[in-house]
Amino acid sequence: NPDSYSNSVPNPVLNPIPVPNSLKSSAADLVTETDQRVEKFLIMTIRRRFPQHRFIGEESIGAGEHLELTDSPTWIIDPIDGTVNFVHRFPFVAVSIAFTVNKRTEFGIVYSCVDNKLFCAQRGQGAFLNGVPLHASGQEGDILHDYNVSRCVVVTEIGAERDDEALTTVTTNICRLLKLPVHGVRALGTAAVDMCQVASGAADVYYHIGMHCWDIAASALIVQEAGGIVMDTDGAEFDMMSRRVLAASSSAVASRIAQVIRTFPCRRDDEDPCVSVVQNGL
Repeated sequence: NPDSYSNSVPNPVLNPIPVPNSLKSSAADLVTETDQRVEKFLIMTIRRRFPQHRFIGEESIGAGEHLELTDSPTWIIDPIDGTVNFVHRFPFVAVSIAFTVNKRTEFGIVYSCVDNKLFCAQRGQGAFLNGVPLHASGQEGDILHDYNVSRCVVVTEIGAERDDEALTTVTTNICRLLKLPVHGVRALGTAAVDMCQVASGAADVYYHIGMHCWDIAASALIVQEAGGIVMDTDGAEFDMMSRRVLAASSSAVASRIAQVIRTFPCRRDDEDPCVSVVQNGL
């Protein structure tokens, strides 16, 4: 129920500016007390009803819990997607909840708190915004020509990575897209809401390198159920643990954008960081 969520989730525009408790991966990767309280509330509420289910929560993983997606029923939760927005009262903040079985999302919910928009989808049952069916724009493209791609609005994020290679790749990708050209490139500061723009037809493409599974587990299904395409940024099959995603209005548009953007190395969500350190010789 959107109204019940709107009464319980703090509004970053109306409430005092929350103070970050700590940083995670970088100075742009914040966590507040509200993130932790919302996640705790959601897990506690769901666990009462489904005590045998597993959970992957952004703040729990950030606090050191091991991340493992199994075939068991699992809830993937981002309590506040857009924490930097939340801290600065920038009005794009969302709660994202996905439910997976056999490592596949069966239903997903993205609640955009400030504008009271509830995006949801169930596998095989379509996608909806506040009860109204969603449909991707249907914008087509041509792999050999950029005529229709030039009509596309692309959404992406700078992300929390701040090393030279990541920043160079991110900014170069945006330049390459603008030179195609595309109509424009936008960033709302929340991956879940970004991807829902493709589902609603407001944008034609969303891509991101470096986000996490809790950012896009729900919205990926919402795009698919709205008739859009979700894949890896290199055109391979979508893997929510890879930390790479490309969503688009059509296969042709997705394929053309995949030809343009480049990636940078980032550790998989389900990769043991200790193993990664050993493999890198550190």
